[in-house]
Amino acid sequence: MLDRRSLLASLAATPFADQAPYRREQRLFADDFRRGLDQWVIEAEKPATAQARDGVLEIIAPGGLTAWFKPELIGPAAITYQAQAVSAGGPYDRVSDLNAFWMAREVDGGSPLDHPRSGAFADYDTLKTYYVGHGGNSNTTTRFRRYVGRPGERPLLPQHDHAAPEEMLTPNRWVSVRLVADGRRIEYWSDGRRLFDLDDPAPYPRGWFGLRTTQSHLRIRDFAVFRLAL
Repeated sequence: MLDRRSLLASLAATPFADQAPYRREQRLFADDFRRGLDQWVIEAEKPATAQARDGVLEIIAPGGLTAWFKPELIGPAAITYQAQAVSAGGPYDRVSDLNAFWMAREVDGGSPLDHPRSGAFADYDTLKTYYVGHGGNSNTTTRFRRYVGRPGERPLLPQHDHAAPEEMLTPNRWVSVRLVADGRRIEYWSDGRRLFDLDDPAPYPRGWFGLRTTQSHLRIRDFAVFRLAL
């Protein structure tokens, strides 16, 4: 067993050491994107490209697209990955909409994978889920929402509506993303900076993760899910 000094040193060596002191992380799932997309289900509003090769998931989406990770996630958990918004002259290189659902469930408690959607954004209003839309360029906001499962409702608190330039995406730059569902503590981190946090009195303790984008070109690597433990 680690003594206090060793534990602090171990936490300091992790990229997100300041956000979860005295929590151990046990890796539950991972995808290095070297064996295809057998762990994912793609829902695309328009014909899109989503392929894994050389350790990277590359998505080129002319419309709305959600990539669901197949295993159900049970909290307390953290989801991590690196992402790049591509700007290389392509028709959908918009540098925007690095988005995500996490702990998502149907209102009846079922899996989103059992109720396929078209990929259009409004189709997901009926989920109970946490959601972040990380913007850039023409999408000038980065927002966090707690969906309540009713069509047309996407509740947004004033403190979860951000427009600072440093919270927008940067072209061709890899960023580290971390989503947390730890009981009432819900968080979204980007490059070690906590952009959003919510003390949720009625948290969503389990559900599915979905990578979301629209009219965009993204690259994703080093995907993993961790159980948080004392």
